[in-house]
Amino acid sequence: MLDRLPVLLDPLSFSERGKKLVGSIKISELTRLSDVLVNDFGLVDIDFSFDKEGRVPTLTGQIKANLILQCQACLEQVELPINKHFKLGMVTSLEQADRLASDCEPLMLESEKISVNDLVEDELLLALPDFPRHKEQCVEENEEGINDDNKEQLNSNNPFSVLAEFKNTGD
Repeated sequence: MLDRLPVLLDPLSFSERGKKLVGSIKISELTRLSDVLVNDFGLVDIDFSFDKEGRVPTLTGQIKANLILQCQACLEQVELPINKHFKLGMVTSLEQADRLASDCEPLMLESEKISVNDLVEDELLLALPDFPRHKEQCVEENEEGINDDNKEQLNSNNPFSVLAEFKNTGD
């Protein structure tokens, strides 16, 4: 086990030795992820175990973080707790990827070393929902500044309001 997280690591060497990697990364260091967040404060906790299954080097990991996204319904902040477990099989070709066990996702090794931050960031980006929303119903029309007069004006500008009249009259 390492005291500090390395910037780059040799996953094949780590797998041969059965290494374990535990630590934290600042969310602000994950630039691609930071672009989709409301703020980039906080830490991502990681727990990685490198091993081999037969001849295939593997990485079993867990990533925990609390990310702040923008709710796509009310545009307010929504906290998304992430607790992602994954298992990656390290491969160098698509043929090797096809032969991986069903519980293993492929990690294509293009060079001898990989970036820990890039690996963590990729897994977090995959865990994000397409349209983040609050679990409970968002308060949209009851926000401050929208009173009954404004609601009538909003409804009169609705192009489908004519259809609602037909529905009520039965014509």
